[in-house]
Amino acid sequence: GTAALIWNEIIREKVTNFIMNQSKEQRILNFVLQNAVRGDPCSVVDTIDKYCSQKEWAMNVGNEKGLILDKTVEEANPSVALELGTYCGYSAVRISRLLKAGARLLTVEFNPEFAAIAKQMIEFAGVQDKVKLLEGPSEEIIPQLKKKYEVDTLDFVFLDHWKDRYRPDTILLQECNLLRKGSVLLADNVIFPGAPDFLNYVRKSPHFQCTNYPSHLEYMQVEDAMEKAVFLG
Repeated sequence: GTAALIWNEIIREKVTNFIMNQSKEQRILNFVLQNAVRGDPCSVVDTIDKYCSQKEWAMNVGNEKGLILDKTVEEANPSVALELGTYCGYSAVRISRLLKAGARLLTVEFNPEFAAIAKQMIEFAGVQDKVKLLEGPSEEIIPQLKKKYEVDTLDFVFLDHWKDRYRPDTILLQECNLLRKGSVLLADNVIFPGAPDFLNYVRKSPHFQCTNYPSHLEYMQVEDAMEKAVFLG
């Protein structure tokens, strides 16, 4: 798994970027703009999956784990959702297409280049009315959610950013009183590349009830899993 990632993420991608004079993320966006149906979020999601399974690997949640994400969002039926780690906007589009009328998703992205791509992806999918993209580090944005973005509590949180931020950001969400009884956290990539300190924290905490969903790394046959942690108050 690691060798395949190094090949896809570092060697192959750098060579392709140099030859084509654009980033992989720009290539994914261009493929969507040329092949997906504007205003159709399902078409956008399917087109990204097609590109990343057939042409270039990318760190979206992907189609297999995407079904776990879908089911969790549908069960939580959130009015206010938070995503940490927007990347190209794949999961923001995937989540927002399931939101009820009047619900909103706040998605946080640290990398300005990724944020610019995601903004175009979200608009092309036609879900910009439901999604607000916040640029900056999660540890700075989370404490601003109540006052600056008028969040009372979060119904659903998707963790898919830096794995070493999962645990501290979960603690920060608690400290900022952003979780209510029944708030659902779903964390991606808890096996590969792994988030052991997060798993250790939520599984041992009396404040969370955890469920593990074994799966595979996006677009690969590498073992991975998602962890659902329901806040008990």
